[in-house]
Amino acid sequence: MITAQEIKALEHDAVQQGISISQLMGNAGRKVFDSIKQKYDIEEKHIIIFSSHGNNGGDGFVAARHFAEECFVTILFFGWEDNLTKEAKESYDKIKDTISIIPITTKEELSKFRVQNNVDLILIDALLGTGIQGNIREPVSLGIDYFNSLSGIKVAVDVPSGLNADTGKMSDKQCDVDLIICFHDVKKGLESKDNVVVVDIGLPK
Repeated sequence: MITAQEIKALEHDAVQQGISISQLMGNAGRKVFDSIKQKYDIEEKHIIIFSSHGNNGGDGFVAARHFAEECFVTILFFGWEDNLTKEAKESYDKIKDTISIIPITTKEELSKFRVQNNVDLILIDALLGTGIQGNIREPVSLGIDYFNSLSGIKVAVDVPSGLNADTGKMSDKQCDVDLIICFHDVKKGLESKDNVVVVDIGLPK
């Protein structure tokens, strides 16, 4: 098992060894796609990726690019483009002209989005990463509520949004998922979970 701080240290070591954050993000997004395709039948599924500003959202953008080769993909982006991290913005720019990205900052904007009836969904939680502290702020809080309201296969990228990666405690809310795809190692707060798979994204051992 590993803590959020230890993961940050490994990312720092990776950069020192010439492995960029963008490379790690590319690896992570690809492994999210591979893991879901290996476990579930994605044929004729509609993939909806819930994302926000951070690198967790960037992982989701990369995964979207791979899914779009085989599925219909929509990204619900809870936030503002100007707030994206440098690496997440790079991944966002690669898909913004080819994949449907719906920016959402208010309930009114979310109310305009409708899921098509009689469509099987795979919902991917790429809203928040391991650095969560305190209660969830809007518009991500809105995203978590909407994620939980939908029916379908539900997958979290690295850790369910709203769950503390070190303690396993929920903030005021969290995404409820069927599968958690952990990067590098199981996060300490997930040790009691039995729905976790671990994937290698190229971090130093």
